[in-house]
Amino acid sequence: MNKLFLVIASLGICLDSFSQTDSIPPQSREERNKEIAQNFYQDLWFTDNTDRYVDYVAEEYVVHDIGDRKGVTEPAIEQKITADLFWDNGSWDSKINYQIAEGDLVATRWEATFTPSTMMGKLMIGSGTIPIINVFRINEEGKIVEIWNHRHDIDTPQTMKFTIQGLLIGLVIALIPTIIAIRLKRKLKTLS
Repeated sequence: MNKLFLVIASLGICLDSFSQTDSIPPQSREERNKEIAQNFYQDLWFTDNTDRYVDYVAEEYVVHDIGDRKGVTEPAIEQKITADLFWDNGSWDSKINYQIAEGDLVATRWEATFTPSTMMGKLMIGSGTIPIINVFRINEEGKIVEIWNHRHDIDTPQTMKFTIQGLLIGLVIALIPTIIAIRLKRKLKTLS
């Protein structure tokens, strides 16, 4: 009798474990957040659906950008304004390379390829591909509440402004001894 009971109990446990493996596990928080980030890029940066920013970004979020913009709180509309600036001046051909998620953070490495179609786009933005890594903090409601933006600006024509700025500073510095030398030469001529 005990053996029959053990066989029946074992069979019940086996059947129970089969029924549990057939059920689909709920989507993990990380997978949900990766999907939110993918859709954000798809709507704002890969297609011109910038009005959908409200689907992804909290009413206010904190941004940590390269340069001096660190810990700045912005309204969500800033994401639309920035994306519209690019879309109004050219077109994008961009792609996600990979994503990593842990807890409420999603890191996305993507390549943004911009082709300007206006004079402003050509002068202010320029064309080219730039690698970008964004890290989003996504809250329980599925909204982006914090963004860390890491662009590799050295790969863009934007770096030319630093080259020109350095050239101008170098010329000013070089002019100082040149002016002094010219003045001294004139003094020597007047003395002789």
